[in-house]
Amino acid sequence: MTAAEIADALGGHQNGDSWSARCPAHDDHDPSLSLTDHNGRVLVRCFAGCSQTAVIAALRERGLWPATRQQRKSRVVARYDYTDESGALLFQVERLEPKSFRQRRPDKGGWLYKLDGVRRVLYRLPELLATPADALVFIVEGEKDVDALHAVGLTATCNPGGAGKWRAEYDEHLRNRHVVVIPDADETGRRHADDVVLHLLPIAASVRCLELPR
Repeated sequence: MTAAEIADALGGHQNGDSWSARCPAHDDHDPSLSLTDHNGRVLVRCFAGCSQTAVIAALRERGLWPATRQQRKSRVVARYDYTDESGALLFQVERLEPKSFRQRRPDKGGWLYKLDGVRRVLYRLPELLATPADALVFIVEGEKDVDALHAVGLTATCNPGGAGKWRAEYDEHLRNRHVVVIPDADETGRRHADDVVLHLLPIAASVRCLELPR
C-alpha cells in the first residue's frame, strides 16, 4: 500500500509531500502520524512518541501493512479478558507465538481488532476491587505475570498495552492501597515502573518498587 492509501484508510490528509493521520498505536486525538513514500517503501513516524515497531504492528492489525512471513505463521496461545467493575467484558488481549500481542473487542456477535472508543481498565479489575484494603497489590507489566501471582494467592494487576501505557484513570483504583511495583528487568520496564510509582505516590497508602533478580 502507498502512504496515501494508508492515510486515507485512517481518515488522514495530505500535508505537502507527506500524509498525516491519527496514529493507530495510541489514542490520537490530533493527527501525529506522518507517512511518506520513499523508493517504493512507506516511511512512518509518530510525533507523539510511539515506536516505529508499535505503529507498524497497529497498522498490521488493521490490514494496512503487509504481514511478515513469521507473523503469517503466528498462533494465539492465550487470551486475557479485560472487564469492567461488574465483570462485563470490554475487550481482550491476545498473546501470540512467536511473541506478539493484539487487542480485540466484541462487536455484533464477532470481534473487531481495534479499541477505538473502548474504555481501558486494569487487568482483573473485579478481583482488585474485592481485595481487602490492607492487602498488598502487585503491579507487573504483563497479564501472564498477573495470572501467575493470582495462582499463588496474591492480588496483582497490570495495564493494557504494556510498558509506557499507564493512564491517570487507573490511579483511583489504587487509592489508599499498599502497592508493590515489579518492573521488567530492562530499561523500558524500569522506566514504566518509575512512571507508575510517580502516579501512585500521592494517593496510595504505600508504594514500593521491587526489582527481582534476573
